[in-house]
Amino acid sequence: MNSSHTRTRVRRLALPLTAGVCAIALVSGCSDSNSTEPDAAKSTPVQQGSASKATSDLQDDYQAVIKNVLPSVVQIDASNSLGSGVVYDDKGHIVTNAHVIGKEQTFKVSSATGENVLSASLVAAYPEQDLAVIKLDSVPKGLKPAKFGDSAQVAVGQIVLAMGSPLGLSSSVTQGIVSALGRTVSESSTGGGTGATIANMVQTSAAINPGNSGGALVNLDSEVIGIPTLAATDPEMGGSTAPGIGFAIPVSMVKTVADQIIKNGQVTDSGRAALDITGRTVVDSSYQPAGVALVSVSKGGAAEKAGLRVGDIITKLGDTQVTTITSLSEALASDKPGQKVTVTYVRSAAERTAEVTLGEI
Repeated sequence: MNSSHTRTRVRRLALPLTAGVCAIALVSGCSDSNSTEPDAAKSTPVQQGSASKATSDLQDDYQAVIKNVLPSVVQIDASNSLGSGVVYDDKGHIVTNAHVIGKEQTFKVSSATGENVLSASLVAAYPEQDLAVIKLDSVPKGLKPAKFGDSAQVAVGQIVLAMGSPLGLSSSVTQGIVSALGRTVSESSTGGGTGATIANMVQTSAAINPGNSGGALVNLDSEVIGIPTLAATDPEMGGSTAPGIGFAIPVSMVKTVADQIIKNGQVTDSGRAALDITGRTVVDSSYQPAGVALVSVSKGGAAEKAGLRVGDIITKLGDTQVTTITSLSEALASDKPGQKVTVTYVRSAAERTAEVTLGEI
């Protein structure tokens, strides 16, 4: 998948409270077939019986997963938006997206049944990965933490269920598969988005809609394997959500960030590489994005140590072409702190290279 296409066609999935009425259209379809051949007629009962059993078994699996996991998925009311969250532990910690909570400090949390509305407070947010942890002010009896899986066991083709509150419809469940792994996706910084560039995201065909943000992407072992965060948008549909293309933050990153926030009140080891610069996109004579100009260089940071300075224009990171500040973020997303990379840049109209030991966000 072309990451630049993904970058420009994804949006956050918190639901603004000004959304108003949700209109739902129900469409049904049916088919009919008749066979007059004896052999086909004889084989039909066996085929139907086998298909019926397989369907029944899969349905039982779905219902078991929903019964196991849905009580751990909550709806979060953050004053200006509605989103979802997942109960992380029995102490009342709930993991969600940073863009769901915005700049709020207190929240109303509804259980899966919608009967109990609880108060919660922010522990910490980590916008760089679009994750946050909030904590219930009073832990109710019987609070059920979700079971979190292993990213290494996630594979393309696995059946998954997405659980959350799309369009404010709490305790909704949709079904699909893991469509792809390792996607690098950039979120818009407009409309309340964090502008985060997130690597190794799980792409899914399960329907993901506004309000699903912070919910659970679950496998058939009742394990959370990701936090739904973004959906692709289709310019030909007026920028509306493109069906069947959603993205979830992988469970490995969710656990890494949540564990640090709960233990330290902040993320102390991001695992995210950085050049320790601020920059802006520059254009060429045809007004096309052509690189990232360094606006500031952190003293003692990775770029300064490698000899880069304000005014330099970065055009490549390793073998990856850099045309915009977002493409630079995406290139860095797959690298690690301490890794050495070759940076190609332009200074005084001359192209140069420098070996940079990457820092950490």
